[in-house]
Amino acid sequence: MLLTALTALTALTAAIALQVAPSPRDIVLPSEPGPLAGTLIDAGPGAPAALIIAGSGPTDRDGNSALGVVASTYRLLAEGLAAEGVTTLRYDKRGVSGSALAAVPEADLRFDTFVADARAFAARLRVETGQPCVWLIGHSEGALIAQSVAVEDNGICGLVLVSGAGRPAVVVLREQLAISTPEPYLSQVLAVFDALDAGHTAECPAPLASLCRPSVQPYIMSWFDVDPAALAAEEALPTLIVQGSTDIQTTLVDAQALHAADLESELVILDGVNHVLKAAPLDRAANVATYLNPDLPLADGVVETISGFIRRSLPQ
Repeated sequence: MLLTALTALTALTAAIALQVAPSPRDIVLPSEPGPLAGTLIDAGPGAPAALIIAGSGPTDRDGNSALGVVASTYRLLAEGLAAEGVTTLRYDKRGVSGSALAAVPEADLRFDTFVADARAFAARLRVETGQPCVWLIGHSEGALIAQSVAVEDNGICGLVLVSGAGRPAVVVLREQLAISTPEPYLSQVLAVFDALDAGHTAECPAPLASLCRPSVQPYIMSWFDVDPAALAAEEALPTLIVQGSTDIQTTLVDAQALHAADLESELVILDGVNHVLKAAPLDRAANVATYLNPDLPLADGVVETISGFIRRSLPQ
């Protein structure tokens, strides 16, 4: 009799959980030359809403990339925030997965292309939720996109800048390449980036085509033109800056530069957390291994830090 009662109670609990758990819903956004696609997880009426903006490269709505990242960081973040009562919308970048038909020729791509896409999804999220404003959660390069949207869009509640650069991209790239690129290639690619930073195209050596081929140079120049610290100083929205102490792509220097430009912002350093928001050591091989494990949960404190900031910073 007791076993039967326990079985019934377990089934009832599971049924209730299924009823209250937010269900993902596909969102399709009209665009040229093709639609953009995303996933909304609605945490319920009146819940604060946040747009998750992906970092650089061909990244999908879950945070995975054809370049070898399969950490599912954005899916895990969206699911975690839903459990904390925050609605989220995340999307495939233009040309990727469900947004594949929205691809434009690489030579025509500019940083502002991704800013416009994020702005359009933020507007759609306001419509879907009925909220007067939404939060922007930008990760890596997505943090810079979020900042760029916020200075021109009055429908933004605030910013969560996660693993974002605090200095122009050319400065950060120089540092990253100095660690991983041997000579003579390092000097060659830095010379190309110096030219692009000055607003000039440059000849890209064949072995460096993945970094500076002619068709990608217009995008790089448009990206180099954007200064995250200047944007931080320009806007006055509630802002949370989140940086992991074992991030091997962006550093504490970047987080501190953002915070110094906006002293009203809140800076949180998560100990032992890397660029894909997983628990990881500084050892490069072990750190990178977490980029390949979608089953590894987000590090403790990531979801709670973001959801807590959003809840206590809600417009009155």
